[in-house]
Amino acid sequence: MELAIYTTNYDVTDTVQNFMNIYYATNMPYLASDLLKKGLTPVQISDAVSAAIKVINASGIAAHKHFMPVFSSLKEGIVQDCKLSDIGYGLVLMNAEKSLPAVSEFQMDILNNFLKVH
Repeated sequence: MELAIYTTNYDVTDTVQNFMNIYYATNMPYLASDLLKKGLTPVQISDAVSAAIKVINASGIAAHKHFMPVFSSLKEGIVQDCKLSDIGYGLVLMNAEKSLPAVSEFQMDILNNFLKVH
């Protein structure tokens, strides 16, 4: 016997929000755990994600459009992770430990592109 969940009342706003969350997720090609490959530790990633979310909230941009909590399967098992948009990924790297080569290279690339320096 199969079990189905039946609700007599559907809230249209929940349905629309679920659709929008799926839409936002399709524009989040990165996972925070991808930064493990760039030399960041789980604590450094967590701190950088927290700082990036504070930055985006302070800017008035809706964080749920750029950060989505998920669970990922890694060698260590199932871990709490975060899907990131391009902006989310960039903000995480900008707010990560500055002494890491991947972070400093990213910041210099952004600055060089901004200033059109080659």
